[in-house]
Amino acid sequence: MSRPVDLGSLKEGSYIIIDGEPCKVVEVEKSKPGKHGSAKVRLTGIAIFTGSKKTVIGTVDTHVEVPMIDKRASQVISATPTSVQLMDLQSFAVTESQNPTEPELQGKLQPGVEVEVWVVLGRSKIMRVKGTS
Repeated sequence: MSRPVDLGSLKEGSYIIIDGEPCKVVEVEKSKPGKHGSAKVRLTGIAIFTGSKKTVIGTVDTHVEVPMIDKRASQVISATPTSVQLMDLQSFAVTESQNPTEPELQGKLQPGVEVEVWVVLGRSKIMRVKGTS
């Protein structure tokens, strides 16, 4: 799910969908309006799931999509080298997620550990370790 906003209203640290990929905004450059045009915005974002750098350029009133981020608390049930099995602590539904690539998370995913999971555009990613239970 997403909602439309104007490109000029986005700031660093907000989120945007660029080329179908949810991204965190890391840089915003605004130029003044010229003689025959309106002000332009150059926005750079880092993709949440792939880590790739993406750029979008447009006028300040260009409509872009902002993803709706669903932050959930989950508990690790089991961890394999490629995936992690998680239980949602609100609905008790069991899902499987890919192992995170961030080095600060890799060694901490043991059974019983509580984590924060973001669900964005139907995909999920473990963002941080909340604590142990």
